[in-house]
Amino acid sequence: MTESKTTSIVLTGVGGQGILLASEIVAQAAVLAGFDVKTNEVHGMAQRGGSVIAQIRYGEYVYSPLVAYGEAAVLIALERIEGLRFHRYLRSDGLAVVSSQMIVPVSVSSGAAVYPDDVEERLRTTYPRLIYLDATRIAGELGNAKAANVVLIGAMSTALDLPAEAWEEAIRGCVNSRYVDINIAAFQAGRAQA
Repeated sequence: MTESKTTSIVLTGVGGQGILLASEIVAQAAVLAGFDVKTNEVHGMAQRGGSVIAQIRYGEYVYSPLVAYGEAAVLIALERIEGLRFHRYLRSDGLAVVSSQMIVPVSVSSGAAVYPDDVEERLRTTYPRLIYLDATRIAGELGNAKAANVVLIGAMSTALDLPAEAWEEAIRGCVNSRYVDINIAAFQAGRAQA
């Protein structure tokens, strides 16, 4: 496999939503499937509620963790406005998996900015391939709304060449043992949405 056959994934959201865990699960699933994997540092975690982005690349040989604009096969957004903010990373035939969750940033709550009321319409216009779902509600119905990140991973997993067994093993290896079952259920619920 050459550099051009490397699969690139971008995850975004806000601090505190579980981007770090989500990126660890995705990277581990790719490792378990036998790929070389590179990830970058997660930006924005220092400030809870701040914008966060994680990048993962896997293939036979991967030389850099950085995803160029227009290169990502999949973009996952744990917060809907973040899905718009990072749209340039997704390639034209890529899949966007976006949570309908709305987290009001400080700039909006302070009155310095306005949160758009037509975000879903903008997402549908921006992404020809979009899975837009209420991941928080789905995870909450399973017993833990914090598993929304894994619901989104499940939905996007169908667009990648990684076997379901690798995903479940990655979840078992990355998630606290007390929460493994609910996270596997969240992953399967997300796959069912795709």
